Amino acid sequence: MRFKRRTLLQAVAALPVASSAARAENDAPWAALRSGNHLALMRHALAPGSYDPPGFRLADCSTQRNLSAEGRAQAVRVGGLFRSNGIASTAVFSSQWCRCLETGRLMALGEVKEQPLLNAYIGQRPAALYVEDTTQAAALRSWIGQMDLARPPVLVTHDVVVSLLTKNRVSSGEIVVLRREPDGNLTVARRVSTD
Repeated sequence: MRFKRRTLLQAVAALPVASSAARAENDAPWAALRSGNHLALMRHALAPGSYDPPGFRLADCSTQRNLSAEGRAQAVRVGGLFRSNGIASTAVFSSQWCRCLETGRLMALGEVKEQPLLNAYIGQRPAALYVEDTTQAAALRSWIGQMDLARPPVLVTHDVVVSLLTKNRVSSGEIVVLRREPDGNLTVARRVSTD
């Protein structure tokens, strides 16, 4: 009986330590973003399916794969995460795809600016064919290299573009916190799952 009581007391005594460690781990990506020299690279919120229908047009959302009700709620929740972690407004750049633009707008962190470098296609080639496209990767890195990171910008894009920059696959709504190194290279500092 004494052994069980001691074990229980030790477990209870360890709770605040475990809890503060978990809090620190959860706060780490946000602390990085608030510290400067970081940006948030995010895959658009949930848009069920894969790829867009043949003949889709960027200027016509009805021809594209779009956010579901769950995806719209996820985008609103992600915006709330930024605000609750001390980032109430910032520059938001988006792919020209409707699901990315809508994600950015629903996050309500600032005006959403279209950035073709974040698009899932270059020209008319399917995204799956350009994962190793060094031209787009170089152009994206150059653009990011010139960004003002005093307030961490949010880049809303597609899984294939995140993969292009980081060699990591991400789920819908997932955020990759990138650190811009002094030499201009980008390093994955943290990841934030939002599903």
